Amino acid sequence: RVQLMESGGGSVQTGGSLRLSCGASGYTGTFGCMGWFRKVPGKERERVATVESGGATKYSDFVKGRFTVSRDTGKDNLYLQMNNLNSEDTAIYYCAAASSTNPCRSDYFLMNYWGEGTMVAVAS
Repeated sequence: RVQLMESGGGSVQTGGSLRLSCGASGYTGTFGCMGWFRKVPGKERERVATVESGGATKYSDFVKGRFTVSRDTGKDNLYLQMNNLNSEDTAIYYCAAASSTNPCRSDYFLMNYWGEGTMVAVAS
């Protein structure tokens, strides 16, 4: 059974930083697209950042210049460095991965593996 597990969430003040990590187990081979998504109650799940197996990255506009996604392809580990956090970043953050080799998309429909999420709370 494939499992993704996030860690590194927590509470910070506005302007602070957090680093999220995601480890994978139970998967034979290398994932295609991997990414971070977030969910706020009452809103749709939204993409934060994705990274292709070859390393190409994409970010949603609301995190550009503040967040950095990286990937350890050999181990299928995924990271998200979040700097200059603000209250609008408060959400549950999910790690996701795709078994398909199709390019990453701006929505979450390509992803077929998900972690359980880690909470990020930013206090103003």
